[in-house]
Amino acid sequence: MRVRLTQIDGKLPNLALMKLAHWHRARGDEIHFSKHVERELFEPDYDTVYGSAIFSYSAPRVAVLQEQFPGAIVGGTHDLTRNHTVEDVLGIEPTEAADYSIYPRFEASIGFTQRGCRLKCGFCVVPKKEGKARTVQTIADIWRGDPYPKHLHLLDNDFCGQPQEQWQARVMEVIDGGFKVCLNQGINIRMINEDSAQALKCMGYWNDRFDTPRLYTAWDNVGDEKLFFKGVDTLERHGIKPSDLMVYMLVGYDKRETWERVLYRFHKMAERGINPYPMPYGGRDKRLPSEDPRLAKRDLGDLQSWAVRRAYQTYPFWAFSHNGHRDRPTLPGQLELLP
Repeated sequence: MRVRLTQIDGKLPNLALMKLAHWHRARGDEIHFSKHVERELFEPDYDTVYGSAIFSYSAPRVAVLQEQFPGAIVGGTHDLTRNHTVEDVLGIEPTEAADYSIYPRFEASIGFTQRGCRLKCGFCVVPKKEGKARTVQTIADIWRGDPYPKHLHLLDNDFCGQPQEQWQARVMEVIDGGFKVCLNQGINIRMINEDSAQALKCMGYWNDRFDTPRLYTAWDNVGDEKLFFKGVDTLERHGIKPSDLMVYMLVGYDKRETWERVLYRFHKMAERGINPYPMPYGGRDKRLPSEDPRLAKRDLGDLQSWAVRRAYQTYPFWAFSHNGHRDRPTLPGQLELLP
């Protein structure tokens, strides 16, 4: 068979596609990997075409792939109505080996120690796709071994959500093995406690380049403010600084959401030295209602750009234009921060 594997979005290697590559190569199939959704010049026909997309805003690219390759099998979390996984499609175990050869420049190792989730958030597909939290692999199962660096991208949705004896065992494996770990999917800060905070500090936590301490978490609902900052305080007591936190901030999901509610969450984190990272729900071009007419033309994509560029350290969101540059104030005092 001739097989096409298509990574539609995402910066990290796509583990689902790596599993597909391993499964098909073991059967002698010819693999073509691409990040292009359009058919490339002189590209042949395929017996099977796969695509994987993470983000809902990739829907137009998914549509192009399906138009270019009718019958393509597309998975991922971009569509919450589709719960099938690569394991479902192929009938394989979740621990099936991965083929790293489709990402020849990637030297770290990637995988899950835990699947599923102990919560059931309405905007999240994980509980529906993966069920309850459970342990699936050890650190030794995930690391590729020498000569590859001891850098691990753990894709766990809630590292400390698996049974305590299991996550504690993983922490000791990391420490004893001298690994650097990036928990890029985030920890559940609302359920952090003294034991898990101390363990995270001892284990270490890194960004996806493994050059800066970074712990990822989320604050999705303004109603969780007390729980969120209780978790921040717990982490800080154990030496994890607020400035080490990158907080995924769901925006556009709550039907009651306004720019005032969003910016309240944002500035509460920024004031504490936390790094907010807005995650648009329902499209980056979505706009929110506001009592402030200066925000009328702003959309969720603007908010994300304003945050990623740390422009909020210099000027308020209303002064951020669609092309990513500051709109020049016309009156003295216009640079006060919004509530």
